[in-house]
Amino acid sequence: MPKRDKAASPRASPPHTPPPGTDSEAEEADQAGASAAEMGTYKCCIFFTRRFALADTTTPEDVRALFSRYAGGSPYMLVDDLRRYLAAWGGADGEVPEQIIDRILQDRSRTPRFGRPALTVDDFLHFLFSEDLNPPLRCSKVHQDMNAPLSHYFIYTGHNSYLTGNQLSSDCSDVPIIKALQIGVRVIELDIWPNSSKDDIDVLHGRTLTAPVSLIKCLRSIKEYAFVASPYPVIITLEDHLTPDLQAKVAKMVLEVFGDILYYPESKHLQEFPSLEALKGRVMLSTKPPKVYLEAKGDTTKEREIETQGADGDDEKKTKHVAAEYKHLITIKAGKPKGPLVDALKNDPDKVRRLSLSEQELAKVAARHGPNIVSFTHRNMLRIYPKGTRFNSSNYNPFLFWVHGAQMVAFNMQGHGRALWLMHGFYKANGCCGYVKKPDFLMQTCPDGKMFDPKADLPVKATLKVKVYMGEGWQRDFKQTHFDTYSPPDFYVNVGIAGVPLDSVMRKTKAVEDSWVPVHEQDVSEDDFGGQTALPVELRPGIRAVPLFDHKGLKFKSVKLLMSFEFA
Repeated sequence: MPKRDKAASPRASPPHTPPPGTDSEAEEADQAGASAAEMGTYKCCIFFTRRFALADTTTPEDVRALFSRYAGGSPYMLVDDLRRYLAAWGGADGEVPEQIIDRILQDRSRTPRFGRPALTVDDFLHFLFSEDLNPPLRCSKVHQDMNAPLSHYFIYTGHNSYLTGNQLSSDCSDVPIIKALQIGVRVIELDIWPNSSKDDIDVLHGRTLTAPVSLIKCLRSIKEYAFVASPYPVIITLEDHLTPDLQAKVAKMVLEVFGDILYYPESKHLQEFPSLEALKGRVMLSTKPPKVYLEAKGDTTKEREIETQGADGDDEKKTKHVAAEYKHLITIKAGKPKGPLVDALKNDPDKVRRLSLSEQELAKVAARHGPNIVSFTHRNMLRIYPKGTRFNSSNYNPFLFWVHGAQMVAFNMQGHGRALWLMHGFYKANGCCGYVKKPDFLMQTCPDGKMFDPKADLPVKATLKVKVYMGEGWQRDFKQTHFDTYSPPDFYVNVGIAGVPLDSVMRKTKAVEDSWVPVHEQDVSEDDFGGQTALPVELRPGIRAVPLFDHKGLKFKSVKLLMSFEFA
């Protein structure tokens, strides 16, 4: 029997109804006349084979009822009927019903005897299965208010964006940076170090075996690909390990590469971050200002030695000048004040800043000071990064940090797995622009004057009901024996909500045996993975086509589910 893969796929959408359908099994002698198009043949041993009739895709009863309702009981849905359906349930975003009607009729219409174009129930099912004409998300364009300050948004954020693999020995390259920008990531992190001859700047994960890439190459690639997926600002976070002369070189390099699209404030400190609309098409830098960085490293570091060595005469003046020039280009200034961590969460009315915490640090302070974190993120930026032991570039559950208002939840985009699926799914919201506006409850004080408490037990405001009817495409995207050597696969689907603990739930449909038509494949020993998707809860009510993706997050050519969504 085939194997079973325990790596189930989380979905940002929930419940179900198992798909109907069965396949009949018969011996080769009894099915000798069956065509190859209608049968699947599996070798059981050297003496005989088994054949299974490919499933006749039974139209779900809900689809038939919907068709009959809008066709007025007729076996054909005419243009006016289709128009009424689209007016009630909507079609592809950005197209008026007439445009969708033309596309549907051109693709699948029949011409009944009375000479008018129309759809049969099978044509209607084909339309419902079209991810282009019947997508699951409510809007494929930016639709949220983009005029609020930068701190009011969750931001698609990368961690060590230059690494091609693990954190210790993989190559550094501009390729993963390009890939991240192409999917809409808006925050790119670069660790910058002196090169081996100390006269130029490399990007690498310091004190590891990672092979470096030049900073200039990374900057040029960022400029070229910054706005291919989104017009909204790109933020470059720098982890700076440079001497003052190389910081001056970075300043010159950044100005030459980005020119007028580089945004930096005229004032010494920002009292409020600009809006996304005002920052369209701009690139910004975020790092610790030189003095803050040196103080954070302590007196034992080489950087501190450099500062003290240059504290005399002309060298002192040069150091101060370089620091001022470099510092002036930093829009989002980072830093962690000394003292208890909770003190670092205090708001300064005169300036805004960025605070960076590891996933462990945030979890620890959140246990006792959740409302303080939420309050801090009203005006300031909070960046969360993976703990240092994630050598394999794995990731963590982002929802603990989002629910506390953290804007930059930094992920290893070169990794794979459930957490990254959730990250990619979350940022499909708001037209995949890389920015999602935080909900009002994270930006307001409560009526009693208190901040939102992420641990509070709140009443349910809405219920999302989900049905899984059927699926298609595996027999086109996979080999016949990919899931089972001796029979068609036994598919089932896990569907759930990923979110705060009180919302999180996972359900499983019944397995449909020996069928290619229903995302996991069930067998005695292990379950094989058949696809995954994660969707923001910006869902279109009604029956929708939901495309699926592989382990790495790449979309399958053909595999998709037919599902319905209902809010109650």
